[in-house]
Amino acid sequence: MRAYVLVFCCAMVAGASAQVAPDPSLLAEIEKIKAVDNHTHISKVVGDGETDRDFDALPCDIIEGGAETLAARADYPQFIEAWRALYGYKYDDRAREHVKELIAAREKVMREQGDNFPAWVLDRLNIGYLFANRIAMGRGLPTPRFRWVPFDDALLSPLNPDPLADNPDKKAFYGQEAKLLRTYLSEAHLSTLPTTLEEYIAKLVIPTLEVQKKAGAPAIKFEAAYLRPLDFGPQTNSEDEAEVRRTYSKYVQGGAPSRPEGLRVQNFLFRVIAREAGKLGLAVHIHTGQGCGNYFDLAGARPTNLESILDDPGLRQTTFVLLHGGAGPYTHEVAVLLSKPNVYADFSEQDALIPARPLSAVLREWLEWYPEKILYGTDLAPGAPEQDWDVIGYSTNLTARRALAIALTGMVNDGEITRTRASELASMVLRENAIRLYGLKP
Repeated sequence: MRAYVLVFCCAMVAGASAQVAPDPSLLAEIEKIKAVDNHTHISKVVGDGETDRDFDALPCDIIEGGAETLAARADYPQFIEAWRALYGYKYDDRAREHVKELIAAREKVMREQGDNFPAWVLDRLNIGYLFANRIAMGRGLPTPRFRWVPFDDALLSPLNPDPLADNPDKKAFYGQEAKLLRTYLSEAHLSTLPTTLEEYIAKLVIPTLEVQKKAGAPAIKFEAAYLRPLDFGPQTNSEDEAEVRRTYSKYVQGGAPSRPEGLRVQNFLFRVIAREAGKLGLAVHIHTGQGCGNYFDLAGARPTNLESILDDPGLRQTTFVLLHGGAGPYTHEVAVLLSKPNVYADFSEQDALIPARPLSAVLREWLEWYPEKILYGTDLAPGAPEQDWDVIGYSTNLTARRALAIALTGMVNDGEITRTRASELASMVLRENAIRLYGLKP
């Protein structure tokens, strides 16, 4: 009975600490910090009749839609808060005529701001630098404030991926990667894929990375978890490499390798790309945790699947960023993986999927492990006019900052850190860690 009471009391204490409100002065301070947004899918400015499909290599709107969390649904109250702050929305409801007024007010601002509209939004979110995960940049996204993070999964799939495309989502996504690979071939002035793996690496992989670096990219991104498990296998020996080279030469002109053969080629190429990225000073961003679609392989997106990569001595000069921090069931694993010298994590997507209070529990755990390794991100992305990237960005930015304030307030209240240290940690998470990691100018 005594043991039961002790457990019950501990649970009550833990629950009470989780219910802490943010310190008002700390929250106000956090809201003033000019952040570095590590992960977005921002839209470029488009002309009349123009559309922008470069915001993602694997856009979720081409597959069957899945369930939305409470915080991601259109009726989430925080979106009205965003409408008020950005466009002076005067109502508490979503009546059709009121939303029409909102859209008209937004369009007026967009016309007035022109190419400056993305920067105008960032000023209101208090974001200094924004990393744009895009196939290509465009109008309204100038450097140095907007930094390009290109997608390089296409470089993993020079061979027919049919054996790996084992569900409708993967079939659609591998089709997207094939288009991007053709673009990279064209940009490298190649009409066909090289006949040997050595030539493929020398004539396409390395030149593509060099072009991306020259364009100012601080990192490259992999969405591999949408295409295959994140287990890239053990380090290869000379015999394994020889087999991979034979597989490439055999199937590059046609036919499809078996699933194990295809994965081995991808495993080998991932290590090559990661190593070359490290040489160029490009961080490697990798999607981990929850993903869109009804066929998403959550177990395959588990961050610990990457340990053979993160522990590879040959890749220690490459920095890896675990995007979304294992959003969903894997945030605890990420807290410990941050101990590895070349591993960081951001909490983008989490601030879009869950409210501030549950997110604060994730951030507090990470802060109590390795605060120097945490990065901020909004994961803002395009949507309908009333819930486009600007509105989503405002909402996720709000959630992120509130969650950080709640986490740090709890740590101060529990005597883990001082109020001064809380301010330092807030600045680290929102900007200083990223500035140091990516070599940005403050």
